[in-house]
Amino acid sequence: MRPSKRAANEMRAVSLERNVARYAEGSCFIKFGNTHVLCTASLEEKPPQWLRGQGRGWVTAEYSMLPRATNTRTRRESTSGKQSGRTQEIQRLIGRSLRAVVNLQGLGERQITLDCDVIQADGGTRTAAITGAWVAMYDCIEWMRNRSMLKDSPIRDHVAAISCGMVKGVPVLDLDYDEDSTAETDANFVITGTGGLVEVQATAEGAVFTEAQMMALLGLARHGTTLLVDKQKTALGL
Repeated sequence: MRPSKRAANEMRAVSLERNVARYAEGSCFIKFGNTHVLCTASLEEKPPQWLRGQGRGWVTAEYSMLPRATNTRTRRESTSGKQSGRTQEIQRLIGRSLRAVVNLQGLGERQITLDCDVIQADGGTRTAAITGAWVAMYDCIEWMRNRSMLKDSPIRDHVAAISCGMVKGVPVLDLDYDEDSTAETDANFVITGTGGLVEVQATAEGAVFTEAQMMALLGLARHGTTLLVDKQKTALGL
């Protein structure tokens, strides 16, 4: 039995609330159980300097965690003058995941920045951020279309992410912190709505894992991301 009493293929309660940030072109407050992330989308009418004049746009992300998102206070990275390697890795992952399902030429010479701020952390912050950021980005695109800035949406597909792991030899879906901190294998999967793999991160923490175990984790991840895409569609009324 898992600490949360969930079945091996059972996710935590997931909710997505849109339009929670008054000034952002798109926003989503996503909850994976006790992990809560605020995702906002901001539009700039110009691409990054290195991309100007190429006729295409860019989607990028920034990620941060509030000091008391965790059990003990974490010092703000801004006070140390630099981001941690973990923060940089996560925000690059979020950006890559969203760009995988966007036609950047169709966006025009514009940039959308997704800010993902962890309000409360209990495992799976990066996967919640990716899933919520897609909804915020979708609403940003619709904001542009409603103002005749775009005729067609450049979004080609949904994208969602979920964690899986081997815990006491059993493959389980959507790890909370208690499981994540003790898992023998920890994995994150980013998968599109049509089933394409965007990114797979899998690490042996306490023991090596087999190919069969990896495929079992992938099967759980596909189940989880299918449920998450359904949640995205419901939140957006699609």
